[in-house]
Amino acid sequence: MLRIDLNCDAGESFGQYTLGSDAELFKHVTSANIACGYHAGDHNVITQTVKLATENKLAIGAHPGFQDLVGFGRREMQLSLDEIYNLTIYQLGALKTIVEVHGVKLNHVKPHGALYNLAAKNRDVSFAIAKAVKSVDPNLILYGLAGSELCQAGKETGLKIAHEVFADRTYQPDGTLTPRNEPNALIHDANEAAHQILQIVKHGKVRSITGKEVSIQADTVCIHGDGEHAPTFASMLKEQLQKENISVTKIGDD
Repeated sequence: MLRIDLNCDAGESFGQYTLGSDAELFKHVTSANIACGYHAGDHNVITQTVKLATENKLAIGAHPGFQDLVGFGRREMQLSLDEIYNLTIYQLGALKTIVEVHGVKLNHVKPHGALYNLAAKNRDVSFAIAKAVKSVDPNLILYGLAGSELCQAGKETGLKIAHEVFADRTYQPDGTLTPRNEPNALIHDANEAAHQILQIVKHGKVRSITGKEVSIQADTVCIHGDGEHAPTFASMLKEQLQKENISVTKIGDD
């Protein structure tokens, strides 16, 4: 039986500013990637989000990014490999402690935004992140863009990896995501996005913006928690996957 994990980026509010609908979204996903305070989140938001994810029996992951609250972690920063290694450990440590205080375990790590995109194509950066993850806990699962340098680095480092695909993003002919600053980067139609995921999960292929079909592996699907209609879309996608006899379950439930 085919199976897939539905993950969402969560805990991305900060102080008095609320972003996303985590409480509603958590009813429809199986994994949550919680911001660790650098691109979003703070000690209160992280704690509240961990509690909410635990109540919904979700797999909890760390979502570390560049230290860029103003840019929401979507602006690339010029850092040394040591800095990337250290910032990853720092953020994982913060979330891991809060998770364990609440009696559960950290399950996975998924870099955020510009850090994620940089690691997808830069071998050295990907290894800095993978080594940091292994240093914190070698049992953590590393989420990365399907077929990316990050997945390869995780594999070579000895980590369990999860190839991630996106429902609401278009793909380039080389299997990378279309940059957000391009007009056709996002898929706004929920039915079109669901169709893309069904094709990926069932057939292992995605149609790129040029029309070329690209082979792609999918272990987990990302649903952006800051999307305006994220809960509705997550519910619809889950329902369509289950109608196709695709099991929706968190990674690690083997």
